[in-house]
Amino acid sequence: MSETSLSETALPALTLSPREREVLAHLAQGCTYRIIARRMGLSPHTVDTYVRRLRGKTGLDNRIQLAHLAYRLGYGPGY
Repeated sequence: MSETSLSETALPALTLSPREREVLAHLAQGCTYRIIARRMGLSPHTVDTYVRRLRGKTGLDNRIQLAHLAYRLGYGPGY
């Protein structure tokens, strides 16, 4: 599914956990899984799990699309 298939009207309906939002914020800042893991005190595998859950909830295909979504939702630098 492409990023454009996630409509703007569906964005407010996303129900994300605080940790999922935190991972999104790090993705919007361009962080790798290893950096996100270090900052959040998690393993890279756990970060990957969060990213997979986010992809499932949003229907997006990859972390680049998730980073773009995160930025559009206001999770960019300075979040």
